[in-house]
Amino acid sequence: MVDAVRITAPDQIRRAAQALDALARSCGLQAAPAHNIADKRTPMDADGSVLARDVFGWTNEKAWWQNPRIALDSPITTACRFESEPFWMNEKGCHTRAPNRYLAAIDLTNFETRAMTRAAIVVPVHLPFGQIGAVSFNPLDQSLTDLGPLFRRYGDIFGLVGRTFITSYVNTMGSLQALPPGSRLSKREVECLRWAAIGKTDLEISMIIGRSRATVRFHIHNASIKLDAVNRSQTVFKAAQLGYISLNK
Repeated sequence: MVDAVRITAPDQIRRAAQALDALARSCGLQAAPAHNIADKRTPMDADGSVLARDVFGWTNEKAWWQNPRIALDSPITTACRFESEPFWMNEKGCHTRAPNRYLAAIDLTNFETRAMTRAAIVVPVHLPFGQIGAVSFNPLDQSLTDLGPLFRRYGDIFGLVGRTFITSYVNTMGSLQALPPGSRLSKREVECLRWAAIGKTDLEISMIIGRSRATVRFHIHNASIKLDAVNRSQTVFKAAQLGYISLNK
């Protein structure tokens, strides 16, 4: 099944989507894939057909990807920002194998309207460069809102095939990377950016590391060139995306 949903060339996209659709329907579910939850566009095949519509069977009345507010308003997409493992969700809460205090704080008001489903098993897919994809598995029987038994039985399988489908789709389609591939920072550049990330000025950083203010500016400027950043803030952000620094104080 994993090989069936893995994509290595554009002409394999539709076949992989059909395999994912068949798996979901065999469990009484309908899959909804998104390679980037911040973008209302969803995966397409080599001919430009929208897979959500043409393979996974989402009609115009249920065209969740055409809702401009779903990325910000849906409790499901919100949960994907705070969780990396599969979970299931309904109006009563977000259910995971391990506790996650951030999920408990998510607003579930008008869940069905905002999530465009009464319940779903969700696979978050955290990709390089800060991109987040997801595959949700929604019950074909809309009266079914307790997905606990299905999640316990199939959650790990859905996690494996969902991640494989989305990651291989992104890799195959060559999505524009937010960062250049050859962006290795020096030890001194990382040190300066770490202090900049917690709000230190160039002068303060120079005093901390025992170098001149000009030297600090030199290192941060070099880092910005390597990361193709337009200013200090973006340099810090991109360095965090690559895992050089943490934005947590």
